Amino acid sequence: MTDLIQANAGRNASPQPQDELVALAEADRHRPRFHFVSPAGWLNDPNGVAQWNGTYHLFYQYNPEGPFHGNIMWGHASSTNLVDWHDEPVALEPSAGPDAEGCWSGVLVDDDGVPTLIYSGRHDGVELPCVAVGSPNLRTWSKLPENPVISAPPPGVDVPAFRDHCVWKQDGKWRQVIGSGVSGQGGAAFLYESADLRNWTYLGPLLVGNAAAQEPEASDWQGTMWECVDLFRSGTRDILVFSAWHEGDTRHPLYWTGTYTGDTFSPYSLLRLDYGGRFFYAPQSFEDQAGRRIMFGWLQEGRGESAVRAAGWSGVMSLPRITEEVQGELSFAPVAEIASLRRDHRSLTPRSLGTTEILDGVAGNQLDLELDLELEPGAGFRLGLLAAVNSDGSTAEETVVEVGYDGDEAGTLRLDRSTSSLDPDVDAEDKSGPVPLAGGKLHLRVLVDHSALEIFANGKPLTARVYPSLDGDAIRLSATGTVRLRKGDAWRMAGIFSNPRKLRP
Repeated sequence: MTDLIQANAGRNASPQPQDELVALAEADRHRPRFHFVSPAGWLNDPNGVAQWNGTYHLFYQYNPEGPFHGNIMWGHASSTNLVDWHDEPVALEPSAGPDAEGCWSGVLVDDDGVPTLIYSGRHDGVELPCVAVGSPNLRTWSKLPENPVISAPPPGVDVPAFRDHCVWKQDGKWRQVIGSGVSGQGGAAFLYESADLRNWTYLGPLLVGNAAAQEPEASDWQGTMWECVDLFRSGTRDILVFSAWHEGDTRHPLYWTGTYTGDTFSPYSLLRLDYGGRFFYAPQSFEDQAGRRIMFGWLQEGRGESAVRAAGWSGVMSLPRITEEVQGELSFAPVAEIASLRRDHRSLTPRSLGTTEILDGVAGNQLDLELDLELEPGAGFRLGLLAAVNSDGSTAEETVVEVGYDGDEAGTLRLDRSTSSLDPDVDAEDKSGPVPLAGGKLHLRVLVDHSALEIFANGKPLTARVYPSLDGDAIRLSATGTVRLRKGDAWRMAGIFSNPRKLRP
């Protein structure tokens, strides 16, 4: 059961006192310390990610009343370095009219110097596009009286939903794609054009998917509706990102490579964006002033509703990632600025790996690990994290990252969470995906931040959540076959927030 389905059961829950919520959140041992999290309450999709006059801005779906999806507004944080975040006043919140039931996901654009938000307002159970204009410092926003600026989904099309926006300037006019679907066929991205961001003309479907092309259980199933569509150019390819959704179930992010010309997108390949599935959902990207394509995603919770409620918070923002095309596919890495949080460096001795060894002097639940390895065909590498080790050397709990080299430059990245927690309500499903391993060479980077885990294996990401019960902090290495550690580095990571924070800055 996904968090949105779990959260729906809590929509009518009474708000908790603000001081209580913040205190609960800050006291939770599973709360990340160097990832962005809201002050407390509920966080989901990244919105309006951008760099404005040199400052980075992260808006996000937010409910300060409790750790459940309800009364959705836009939280706001700013940063000069993509690392240290300052809580800003809430940007948008529901009001009488087209967003009375929530200010849902959207984007920030520069309209001739005027900061402008295009978002989905929810009213009477339906989401429609709305616009708000901001002050120069992006701290106050005014909604347009003519909202919604598009009054209905495309005529003659039966859609399961209609929301979330990607907006850009092209040939002197604004264009946007809105996430949706065609009932009985699959997810869709509908294309619109406008001269002023207020009056929009429907141009037709940019692309319509095929929900019958894969089995619904498949890790690349397209879903019946596409959420959080994102269109951008990367290298030689155009990229169309979407999050596959089906009847309230948030499945996983996918992307098409292809060519965007005229009013259509011609797809080449459908690929998985992150092997963690729903644990990196609703991604949104932007190009910063240095020309980097930077992406954020939402790390949903993986523990039971009662535990979330007791913790007073829900949802984590991913670390910002650089997105680049490599040999026709996307490759990812955390932005370089994250390295500024590194402390207490430990260098690992190059050597051949074999039976299980505990890394001496490297332990914790707030870490950045970088390993360069070389695997022979048929070999496998194993990295144990957050391990609680018994006196006989066995483990009571452990989260395990595995990479196997199949030969022919192909490998598999796998995350084994079957022993990551003693809590039976925790999501412990295996996550895995293919990794290019030219010559058996592997660059593995693993960032552990309490319950947030981000893994990058030769540019392929796997994001997940883990909730150890025993507070184990040992790191264990082992290998089968011939595996050589060429270089290894480990750091403790500093936190980014000073307590206490305010629910409404």
